[in-house]
Amino acid sequence: MEKSKIPDTTIETLTRNFFKESLEYGFKYEDYLKYVNILLEYAIDVKDNQYTKREINSEKLIKSDEENWELPIEAEEICIRNFEKNNDLILLEDWMQDKFGRYFLLSMTNSQDGIIEQLTSSKYNKLGIITLKDKTPIGVVAFLNIDTVHQKAELRKLIGVPEHRAHGYGKEATKYWIKYGFQKLKLKKIYLNTVDTNIHNIKINEELGFKVEGILRNETQVDGVVHDVLRMGLLNSD
Repeated sequence: MEKSKIPDTTIETLTRNFFKESLEYGFKYEDYLKYVNILLEYAIDVKDNQYTKREINSEKLIKSDEENWELPIEAEEICIRNFEKNNDLILLEDWMQDKFGRYFLLSMTNSQDGIIEQLTSSKYNKLGIITLKDKTPIGVVAFLNIDTVHQKAELRKLIGVPEHRAHGYGKEATKYWIKYGFQKLKLKKIYLNTVDTNIHNIKINEELGFKVEGILRNETQVDGVVHDVLRMGLLNSD
């Protein structure tokens, strides 16, 4: 079966992101020529089946509709329980101290005063705490700006404990949170607005079914630095 064509918007996003990073790294004109030549060599090897990439485990979203999808959700490696403001607010405040937490907030200022309170108090937001199987809290997933009329919401996720990042917990939690949004909250569309537009992040989101919808240029500031915002969407029908 022929592989599906990579969307032009995805290719443009990856190219734009590499170009921005290469400028920061200090690429010159001749460096871009070398990069293009090496990239073409790899592309020729792929065409001639001489280069095989590591198989990526693009697991499908959980198929079972037998669950009632109430919280807590028990997954293979993690659990997702209800956010309890009296006990969990201090966790969020701690997790929002590093750059990953500030990206989660997508704050327009350097101060988080009032933002976490607004995040946790709005009736249009739904938060879940990610825990290990021993109930140790390690992160948060959220649906923000839940629109019951158009049945859509924005998804955000964060592994707040640094030593538990890069273990696949965020991806697993996201898969189940997406299913929760479609099955329990009856959403028809889930979208992501993220300043993290690196290739790895885009690929993970695409493996979960999200598609690039566009780039909002110079849309937000984090710690005084202006960032583009990448918009990706997932339909329940996908």
